[in-house]
Amino acid sequence: MKKSITIIILLLIVITFGASMYYLYQKNAEDPVVYETEEPSKQTIIKKTVATGSILPLEEVLIKPNISGVIEEVYVEGGDFVKSGDLLARIKVVPNLNALNDARNAIDEAKIDLDDQRRNLQRQKSLFDKGVISKVDLERAEVAFDQAKQSYGAANKRYDIVKTGTAKGYGNAANTLIRATVSGMVLEVPVEVGNQVIESNNFNEGTTIAAIADVEKMIFEGKVDESEVGKITEDLPLEITVGAIENQVFDAVLDYIAPKGNEENGAIQFEIKGTLKKQDSIFIRAGLSANASIILGRADSVLAVKEALVQFDDKTKKPFVEIQTGEQQFERRDIELGLSDGIFVEVKSGLEPDHKIKVWNEVKPDEFAQN
Repeated sequence: MKKSITIIILLLIVITFGASMYYLYQKNAEDPVVYETEEPSKQTIIKKTVATGSILPLEEVLIKPNISGVIEEVYVEGGDFVKSGDLLARIKVVPNLNALNDARNAIDEAKIDLDDQRRNLQRQKSLFDKGVISKVDLERAEVAFDQAKQSYGAANKRYDIVKTGTAKGYGNAANTLIRATVSGMVLEVPVEVGNQVIESNNFNEGTTIAAIADVEKMIFEGKVDESEVGKITEDLPLEITVGAIENQVFDAVLDYIAPKGNEENGAIQFEIKGTLKKQDSIFIRAGLSANASIILGRADSVLAVKEALVQFDDKTKKPFVEIQTGEQQFERRDIELGLSDGIFVEVKSGLEPDHKIKVWNEVKPDEFAQN
């Protein structure tokens, strides 16, 4: 019995020893982990956010008529440059029957009053010649006649204006002549000969005859999400890229951020505007879609490392890297970070340009293929 127990114990010892030797052999057969290293570099880091929008004129003036009618002639088209006062179009008035009838009645009433005052003046002159009335009474009759005469002439002009849109003696002041009120480029003429137009008044904004703007003063108008609006402030620089103009970046300055956002597709969007710097060589058409990169921060030629090389302490959450001290030997080095663009991050302190940093999270090709 004792002999059997001894044999069993010896067998267990042999098996345990063999398993240990096999484990050690397997461990020695594995390739040792070799960490690569990278050095810090000088980088220009730009932190920015992107807003989508379009290019629009700073001021766009809509020319509207002061009288209703039909377009008789159009003298300009989109792309033409005009000066303030230049003729844009001519309107043929289609008189309103009620207004025309009222104007006709006003003429008749003024004519009756004029005839009455003429007879009264003749009577007063006859009485004055006989010495019955004073000169003051005669002068009053003359004033009343002159006023009646003026009212009759005004009624006739009113009738002509209602019927034709103008009257004798008004010349360029005629309502039928539509003129530019500002200088600039004609962006569009949304009417054609024969179109009916409505006058601009307190109850109707009227039909647009032409849109005019100074194309040398353009702005970017876009929208940013509520998650980004807290990061931006007025006077930040913008870099504008226009889809229709390749390989060109236009500088601008952010000068307006809407104080109130509007909900669009379930998200709150805030309107922003930025004034483009004048471009002498490139013509930017109004309405082109564009993207604006808002420069939140910039650091030129600073010591930087890839963000992938930075680690964070589990307890303190402070950043650190592992720098090489010998052959595959590394030590922890706490660092202070600055501006980041998502790829590189500025290192303010803790590193020197000649330090070699451990690449601790490198993904192997086979692992990448499995993922």
